[in-house]
Amino acid sequence: MISLCMIVKNEEENLEKCINAAKKYVDEIIIVDTGSDDSTKEIAYKFTNYVYDFEWCNDFAKARNFSISKANNDWILVIDADEIITDFNKENVLNFIKHNDKVVGRIKRINPFEDVTGVKKYIERVNRLFNKNYFRYEGIIHEQIVLQDDRNYSIENIGISAEHIGYTQEVLNRTKKIERNINLLKKAILDKNDDPYLYYQLGKSYYMNKEYEEACSNFTKALKLPINFMYEYVEDLVESYGYSLINTNRFSEALILGDYEKYYKNSADYNFLMGLICMNNAKFDFAVEYFSKCMEGKEGRIEGVNTYLPNYNIGVIFECLGYKKEAVEFYKKCKGYKVAENRLKELV
Repeated sequence: MISLCMIVKNEEENLEKCINAAKKYVDEIIIVDTGSDDSTKEIAYKFTNYVYDFEWCNDFAKARNFSISKANNDWILVIDADEIITDFNKENVLNFIKHNDKVVGRIKRINPFEDVTGVKKYIERVNRLFNKNYFRYEGIIHEQIVLQDDRNYSIENIGISAEHIGYTQEVLNRTKKIERNINLLKKAILDKNDDPYLYYQLGKSYYMNKEYEEACSNFTKALKLPINFMYEYVEDLVESYGYSLINTNRFSEALILGDYEKYYKNSADYNFLMGLICMNNAKFDFAVEYFSKCMEGKEGRIEGVNTYLPNYNIGVIFECLGYKKEAVEFYKKCKGYKVAENRLKELV
């Protein structure tokens, strides 16, 4: 038996679609409203009578734990209103629940994002399914699931996927999420200024807002603190720092990220970043080597990072060096990638 627990505020645009996608997979729906002034609560009542008010106190963990306390089932699935379940392998999930009381299930979250070439997808795993008898939330923002006794715990990927629409540019403009997050993270750092995760999240917020200098500053602070490079967020920290340096034209400074290759040498995302860094430093042999590594390993978090994106960049290098025949061959490998197709039209 699974309880779906959600905290919401002013989600009339997304809530109905979110619950419609999730309702057939859960046994109970708990909605906690933190101060909506639109029709969010009216929409919630269409699906459940378990709708509660929570006075907002700038603490996401408290709101999450309040929602969990209202659940009648032991197993909790947490979904946000801007996340739409697209796949739910019931057999896999039920098997996980049967054997894993003290393990947290990780769903696949697909994040569409925009860059200069259009809309891409960033894929990540997030902790969302757990037994409330053993776990709770901690942290006023970007709250984390922790064991009741604060010990380490195991995680397992489960057969649930969701599309996350909360950080497309349109939604960010409407909800001012980044500004809210920055203020809450600054407050959290005042209380706990030795936590690299908080500096990472603050840097990430500035990064999403395209304030790359501020992003670099906070990523640097995070990396100067004692940090476990095996933690999943740390790879994203390193890579986001690299892209921030590229966006501020600090190309030679970005070469220092090669120091982290011992941790991430098999990561398509890391190798692609290092390819870009070497490319921007005119280290073309190294760039081609890194881009080629991208296509040797497993799928990366950014769509195309182990297929058409490295092929395209190798094509660009060959074209810039005057090897047009070789460039054409690599552009042809980027089937469906508009930017590469445009280059082919110029060359053929």
